[in-house]
Amino acid sequence: MTAKLSKTQIDRLGDRLREGSPSESDLRLLDDYRLTFGEAYETVVGTIRERLQLEPTGRPAKSTRSVIEKLVRETIRLSQVQDIAGCRLLVDDVMEQERVVASLRAAFPRASVVDRRVNPSYGYRAVHVIARISGKSIEIQVRSSLQHVWAELSEQVSDLAEPAIKYGGGPDTIRQALANMATMVAVLESVENDAARIQTRDVDGRQHQRLQEFREQIIRMKKELAESCSDAISWLEQNRSYQQ
Repeated sequence: MTAKLSKTQIDRLGDRLREGSPSESDLRLLDDYRLTFGEAYETVVGTIRERLQLEPTGRPAKSTRSVIEKLVRETIRLSQVQDIAGCRLLVDDVMEQERVVASLRAAFPRASVVDRRVNPSYGYRAVHVIARISGKSIEIQVRSSLQHVWAELSEQVSDLAEPAIKYGGGPDTIRQALANMATMVAVLESVENDAARIQTRDVDGRQHQRLQEFREQIIRMKKELAESCSDAISWLEQNRSYQQ
């Protein structure tokens, strides 16, 4: 049983998978290893539902193909992969994102946090909370609605046009377009967050009203950007034969 494998044995399995043409026995070992995350995953999802009163979406086990592709793409040991199992939480904006991340850290005191807003991954922005349950790492993605629609667009472009785009490859024009859109997401969310923080300070009624109007304008701009991303996703879905 894979559950009895040592860390060294798991990493050696990862090395064999990375080399390509894995044997049937290695694929079975990987499947068994993936399934060992199920109980920890259910614990995380149950805790989120009970303590945060939120409904996560997710997967109890990363696909075999995705695991192998990650091992090939990155310099990482199989035992170090933190998203074998994971779930996702979608929130309205950055302010809510901060509150949810704080609640997750309280619910999972041993969790680590990877803030992809500070260090984006090829335009991808979100906050990842890595909970540790019974020695298993479970990734909890927390995305704002705008971060999510950008990620969905990137995923669609990657699937339909060029898989390498998500990792800094592919045609320059597409990569730059996604990067520009990601920058717009970052700027709008940063400005909105700053305005919200200022609004909580001791400002007079007129200043408060002007800040509120400014925030509403930012929200409209966010909505327009989200609609642009959604339109692009719909176009890609309708044009499956799209090629560069």
